[in-house]
Amino acid sequence: EELVHFLLKEFGLTERDLYQVHGPVNLTRLMAVGSLVDRPDLTYSGFSPSIPKQIRSKESMFDAIRKQPILLLHPFENFSPVVDLLRQAAKDPQVLAIRQTLYRTGADSEIVEALADAARRGKEVTAVIELRARFSEAENLELASRLQEAGVIVVYGVVGYKTHAKMILIVRREEGRLRRYVHLGTGNYHAGNARLYTDYSFMTCDESIGDDVNKLFQQLTGMGKALKIKKLFHSPFTLHSRLLSLIEREAGLGEKGRIILKFNALTELQLIKALYKASQAGVKIDLIVRGICCLRPEVPGLSENIRVRSIIGRFLEHTRVYYFGNNGRPDIYCTSADGMERNLLSRVETAFPIDDADLAARVREDLDTYLADNCQSWMLQPDGSYLQNQPAEGEERMASQLVLLERLTSKP
Repeated sequence: EELVHFLLKEFGLTERDLYQVHGPVNLTRLMAVGSLVDRPDLTYSGFSPSIPKQIRSKESMFDAIRKQPILLLHPFENFSPVVDLLRQAAKDPQVLAIRQTLYRTGADSEIVEALADAARRGKEVTAVIELRARFSEAENLELASRLQEAGVIVVYGVVGYKTHAKMILIVRREEGRLRRYVHLGTGNYHAGNARLYTDYSFMTCDESIGDDVNKLFQQLTGMGKALKIKKLFHSPFTLHSRLLSLIEREAGLGEKGRIILKFNALTELQLIKALYKASQAGVKIDLIVRGICCLRPEVPGLSENIRVRSIIGRFLEHTRVYYFGNNGRPDIYCTSADGMERNLLSRVETAFPIDDADLAARVREDLDTYLADNCQSWMLQPDGSYLQNQPAEGEERMASQLVLLERLTSKP
């Protein structure tokens, strides 16, 4: 009863708005309610995810990636290039091997079909499937059986460590040598999620990154010891320690330091302590944390230079980004990991650098868009409460997700 009254109060509702059900609520059925009535004033306007010109102008994804690494922000930009990359790899006679991690894919996944097609065509295909993906356990068991029947080598990762990293590795023969093409993401290989969640997709043929991803797959499939990784951070080995060292480096810069971190949750104690210490050194810190945040911002003497905001809008904010100013030479990483102990110490995760100057500038622009949001952002207060940002008098409303829709999408 106490919880019921708390929720009614928080949402500004009365007893008339309360419907009690004897048993669990079927949220899938509840989602269908929105389509029962013709109320365009209560629905979002449609949009068409765009495809960058770099991809549109090339018939081959391999040609496009060789020209320049590709960064996509879903759902504003289409998820189809990721599927196209796998489809083309499946049919390309020069492709020798494909390896991929699968956490969530959906029941009727085009990605799974592409992997099965590649195996039937005689390519060496390996899928690392995480059976313990919450709510997708049964679906993933069925997925594993389907892939095995097609000839895919199915591996279930490392015992005791959930495989949460999003990786594709394609090995292709080109001009007498082997080249590795890589996809790394902050979200799942799920076309449905890619229409509702904000996530980055990064595609590259950078040799160092390709070598790193190859070593990670060797670890996952061969149960070998941790191999030396050049560019990526990966948990449970280096991600946590490298993240702490980068925060410490910014703390050493004092007031010249700059940190922006974006993820779904922040609960890991050492990370929080490091951010407090950096704040006390004068570093300006912005955290964009959609969900749970155990850090208290703007506490005198502790976290005066830290601001925490949560973006709540049409899409579920799911991108994870680490930005470190590095005295004018910024380091930017996208990652599959949140700021939680389980992600940083008890899972297989990756953080990958955005080294290309144009792509790095684009990620910073996206972060600045979120930081300028004055109507869909909620600021965490020192006492743990949240206050919704409101435009100042005479200030134009700025909703970050709407800005990204205008900037990146094609209108129907």
